[in-house]
Amino acid sequence: MPNILHGKNVVLGVTGSIAAYKAADLTSRLVQAGARVNVILTASAAKLVTPMTFAGLTHRQVVTDLFEPTSEMSMDHVALAQKADIVIVAPCTANTVAKIAGGRADDALTATLLATKAAVLVAPAGDANMFNNPAVQANLQTLRDRGVTVVGPASGRLASGLVGQGRLVDPALIVGFARQLLGRSGDYAGRRVIVTAGGTQEAIDPVRVITNRSSGKMGYALAEAARDRGADVTLVTAPTALDDPAGIETIQVGSADEMRDAVLPLCENADLLVMPAAISDFRPANTADQKLKKSAQNGLTLELVQNEDWLPDAAGPRLVKVAFAAETEDLEANALKKLGVKGAKLIVANDVSGGAVFGSDKNAVTIFSRDSEPERLPEMDKFDVAERILDRSLPYLSS
Repeated sequence: MPNILHGKNVVLGVTGSIAAYKAADLTSRLVQAGARVNVILTASAAKLVTPMTFAGLTHRQVVTDLFEPTSEMSMDHVALAQKADIVIVAPCTANTVAKIAGGRADDALTATLLATKAAVLVAPAGDANMFNNPAVQANLQTLRDRGVTVVGPASGRLASGLVGQGRLVDPALIVGFARQLLGRSGDYAGRRVIVTAGGTQEAIDPVRVITNRSSGKMGYALAEAARDRGADVTLVTAPTALDDPAGIETIQVGSADEMRDAVLPLCENADLLVMPAAISDFRPANTADQKLKKSAQNGLTLELVQNEDWLPDAAGPRLVKVAFAAETEDLEANALKKLGVKGAKLIVANDVSGGAVFGSDKNAVTIFSRDSEPERLPEMDKFDVAERILDRSLPYLSS
């Protein structure tokens, strides 16, 4: 399955906020994802960022006037509205929020918004006091009540010098929410999916832990792929360097026990549990209350005890489980043994003996099941691996 944005018609409206320059980054991300992006600049936005910037990024004409002679809007002011798969307004000023809420159509952007039946995503930006004004809040609630997705704003230092809520959210988050909207009628629509990620950490003392080399990238890719196919996704993740993905409930945990306590209650109402997290096999028998001091004469000896394998306990009336196995030898034998022990329908195994898979954006795996031959996938992007795992899991889910 290709990227959900590939081949989609995206209308990006840019309004007169100081954050308008960030729309160039957003445009670039959408184009790189394969979308056909048509940019509409309001008159105020065109004073802050030039149409040439967006024309260079999209290789398409930028609309700045409802009655521009060379624009397709001059022939039919709903042309872009009819073509759009999604309309994004980012940044969206308080003035434009008010115009959308009031149903006005006095420029190319508001005319498009009034005429479209596509999904609409609005990312507000403005001064903190302006954003918190009751009139602005009421207008935003009106948009939500009409089915518009409102993303942000974020908190931080603003152009005025104030610190508060009003910053445009990161363009990566806007792209993530756009993908969620475009995928909401996908083949996982109505499904609840739990994904685990990262390498758990077992405390030695207040500053030291035992962990592993998992980056969490496989789990995050699975969560995003399931979201893009319409699933309601919960990501339970051990510490990673990755940002929380858009449109996904993310639960941060540390140890194997914390991950168990977060995951097991979720299974009761879930359709699918996918477990790429690298859960620690061992933990220190005792955790020191204070930092252990280095000694010139003596080393440090740790007594380790085995962590419980709690995946067999994960259960729900319709739960399907997909386990993972990272092996350095006897890949097939070890994977098939785990398949039975963990009560999983599928087990995804990869050879980590070289160490190159950790932190990489790519992976090469073999998918084992009880009822079919092993499927050996060549090295590919982890997102593509995730798509294949979801493809294989779907037939097991109850209708």
